[in-house]
Amino acid sequence: QVQLVESGGGLMQPGGSLRLSCLVSGITFSTVPMCWYRQTPGNEREFVADITGVGTTNYADSVKGRFTISRDNAKKTVYLQMNSLEPEDTAVYYCQVPYWRGQTYWGQGTQVTVSS
Repeated sequence: QVQLVESGGGLMQPGGSLRLSCLVSGITFSTVPMCWYRQTPGNEREFVADITGVGTTNYADSVKGRFTISRDNAKKTVYLQMNSLEPEDTAVYYCQVPYWRGQTYWGQGTQVTVSS
């Protein structure tokens, strides 16, 4: 059974930092790319960042230079370090396994709120 469990969300002031974690089980973690998405009420989930099994990364323009995606294959965990947070970063953040044995998998989401 594939499971993704996010943690690390919360309330932060503008300009602050948070680090999200996503612990994955049920897959051969080191062989699959991992993604982070985010969603605000009434909107579709939008891509934030992804990382391949060997660490090649890709970012949405809106977070480039502020967010860093990384992974620890031994811990089966993917991270999203978020710096210089802005109110527009407020969203529920989801990690995703884009493809494993024909299916896509999502975590339950973690709320990030950026407000003074």
